[in-house]
Amino acid sequence: MKKILATLTVSGIALAAGSMAQAQEVHLIMCGGEIREADQTVITQFEADNPGVTVNAEPVPWGTCQDKSKTLAAAGDAPGLAYMGSRELALLAENDLILPVTLSDEAVAAYQPGVLATVSNGGQYWGIPHAFSTKALYMNCDVIEAAGETCAAPETWDDLYNLAAAVSAASGGDGVAGYGLAAKDFDNTMHQFLNFLYSNGGVVIDADTGEGMLDSAETRETLAFFGKLAGVSQEGPTAWERDSLKDLFNDGKIAMYVNGPWGRGQHNEDINQMIVPVPRGPNGDNGTILITDSIAVFSGTGVEDLSMKLAQALTTGEAQYDLDSSWGLTPILQYENLGFDAPYYIGDAFWEIFTAGISRGGPEPMVTDVKGLQAVFVNMIQGIVLEDDTVDNLVTIAGEELAEIM
Repeated sequence: MKKILATLTVSGIALAAGSMAQAQEVHLIMCGGEIREADQTVITQFEADNPGVTVNAEPVPWGTCQDKSKTLAAAGDAPGLAYMGSRELALLAENDLILPVTLSDEAVAAYQPGVLATVSNGGQYWGIPHAFSTKALYMNCDVIEAAGETCAAPETWDDLYNLAAAVSAASGGDGVAGYGLAAKDFDNTMHQFLNFLYSNGGVVIDADTGEGMLDSAETRETLAFFGKLAGVSQEGPTAWERDSLKDLFNDGKIAMYVNGPWGRGQHNEDINQMIVPVPRGPNGDNGTILITDSIAVFSGTGVEDLSMKLAQALTTGEAQYDLDSSWGLTPILQYENLGFDAPYYIGDAFWEIFTAGISRGGPEPMVTDVKGLQAVFVNMIQGIVLEDDTVDNLVTIAGEELAEIM
């Protein structure tokens, strides 16, 4: 049995202590195209606990949901709350469309290290994290061993490159590459790069000063390494994003690539796969990007109290644990410290890979111009993959472009 020792308190504005207005509707937009069972359980109980209140939970596919929430809010018809990528919070906050969230000291201490940095901007929290992922290196041992190599975790970037080069060389023109490199004009191209930048001690934005730190020796080393990886990766990396690389992995066309914990279930059952930490760079340790999706509570809806209360119900205690464990997510809270018996990730070798790098990971940078941020990284990565410019020039330009959008 799971047991919570204490209730974690969350408030953005004063929650109604007593009566609830009757016949009120709270509109919840849920990115992802479905309402997961763990969330639906909370919604059903919330309606039961608040007579006269109806939750209009609207699932919307990722491709359109975030724009829908922003468009409705800008038009004065905002949802009460929305589940969305935390990267969107800074823009909504700057335009006074969402409410700041106050977390108790107890709640802050309960989160995994680095999680709250993904929702922090200007000294405030702008959403309640509800889904969390870290990344690891997936290795197809069948492909690696067919190339005459030992399937063992590469500890450093050099180890990774040498193994990938050996697999590529052994393929003899059969179209098998050592590594799957994402360089498409897509958001997870930036994410894939940040896994390695954070494994090299790099920083994008200083958490204390808000200063852009991308123009650095650590970034140059990371970009140079990406240029090397391009030579031992699948043909045409600029046409590939992370999720499509799993198909190459399943088809035995790449030996290794980086993915989240859900990758295990996306791969063919007959693949002899090994999951290991992202190898460390010359100036860092095994790191990972820390990505969250969060629940934001919108302002000016007339149901702010109810929306914040529902957001709290969805993101704490057993409700959050049920979502994490049933969805197969990296644990967003330190459940072992909250009285839960035998959390699903404790003592599990697979989950230990995804939790070990949390303390050394870094957040998806929070800026108001999300697409501009992605373009900074895509331009830099594609520039080195296509050999359009030097590492030094590309990083210098990226630093300047980052400064322009901050």
